[in-house]
Amino acid sequence: MHQTMDKAANRPVPASAGPAEPESVTPVPLMELTTGFWRFKVLAAGVDLGLFSVLSRRGTVDARTIAAELGLHPRPARMLLACCTALGLLTREGGLYRNAPIAEEFLVEGRPHYFGGFVRYSDRHGYPGWGRLQEAIRDNRPTTWDPDLQQSAFVTTDPEILEGFWEAMFTLSSFTARALADAHDFAAYSRLLDVGGGTGAFPVGLCRRHPHLGATVLDLPHITAMTREKVAALGLTGAIGTHDGDFLSEEPLPSGHDVILLSMILHDWDEATGRRLLEKCHAALPEGGAVIICELVLDDDETGPAPAALMGLNMLVETRSGHNYTYGEYRRWLTDAGFTDISVAPLDAAGANAALIARRTSASEGPSR
Repeated sequence: MHQTMDKAANRPVPASAGPAEPESVTPVPLMELTTGFWRFKVLAAGVDLGLFSVLSRRGTVDARTIAAELGLHPRPARMLLACCTALGLLTREGGLYRNAPIAEEFLVEGRPHYFGGFVRYSDRHGYPGWGRLQEAIRDNRPTTWDPDLQQSAFVTTDPEILEGFWEAMFTLSSFTARALADAHDFAAYSRLLDVGGGTGAFPVGLCRRHPHLGATVLDLPHITAMTREKVAALGLTGAIGTHDGDFLSEEPLPSGHDVILLSMILHDWDEATGRRLLEKCHAALPEGGAVIICELVLDDDETGPAPAALMGLNMLVETRSGHNYTYGEYRRWLTDAGFTDISVAPLDAAGANAALIARRTSASEGPSR
C-alpha cells in the first residue's frame, strides 16, 4: 500500500486515511431537523392544555401554581414551562412565568387574533398526515383523507377544530392582507373580487385601508354564510358582499370588478385547473383591470425558499393535485391567459412571499392557444 510521511511525527500515513474532514461540518443541523417536531408538539401541548390562557388570566405566577391550575404533576409542568420559555413563548424572571408578547397576542383564547385553532387543526389533522409522508410520496395521494371515500379533507375534521381553523385562517390572511396593502397600491381600483376568499380577511383589510373600495367574496355557500357573519360583526356589510358559487365550475366569474384576487388558491390545484381559472379571471375583467396572485412562490430553480417548498409538500399530503409553483410558471400562465404588464411585489408574511400583478390591457385578446 502506498504511504506518505507525516513529517511532524516522522511516521508513515496510509494513503487510505484520506484528508481530514472539515471542522465546520457537524451533525447539528441534522439534529435540529430531526427533532423539529419537538418544538411543534410543545406549542400544541401548551395550546391544548390552555397554558397561555391561564397565564393571561393569572398574570405572573410560579411553576407550582401553574401546575395546580392545569392539573399537572410538578415534574412535567416544570419541563413544559422550560421548553415554552426556551422557545420564546413565555418569559421567566425571579422564578415567575408570564406570557411573552407573541403568546399573549395569538395564543390566548378569545383574543381577536387567536391562532390556537390552527395549532389544534395542525396537531390533530395535519400532523398525523405528515407522519405518513413517505406513503404520500410513494403513492402520490393525500394522507390526511381518503380521496376514494371523501370529497375533501374537511369531511373528516371535527367541526369544533374546523371552526378554529377558519378563525386562525382569518388571522393569518389578515396579516398577509396588510403586507399586500403595503406592497401594492389599491387606490386605483373600485371593486375587488376575492375568489375563494373564505371568511373575507383580505377584503376586510383592504376595504379598511381604502374606504372607497368595495369587495365581493366568491365561495361555496356554507363558507359565504360565515363570511357574512364575520363582515357584519366588523360593521362592513355595506362595503363587502358575497357571491355563492364554485370557481371550479363552468360558470363565469361575476362581472363588475376591476381587480380579482387569488390568494392561496392556485397552489391547491393542478396546472390545468390554474390556467382555466386565470382564463376566467381575464374574461371577467374590464380593460385595465388586474389580477393578483398572492402565494408562497418557489424560485425558478426550485431551491427555495423553504416555506414555499414545504407548503408544496403539504399540498401532497392535503390535496389530490395541489403544488407550489414557480415565478416562471405563473408568468407563463398569465401570459397565455392574455394578461400583460406582469410585475412582482415581494411580501413578508406567513401566508405569502410575493404577489404577482398582471393587467388586462387593450392589447390582451384572451387566452393564446
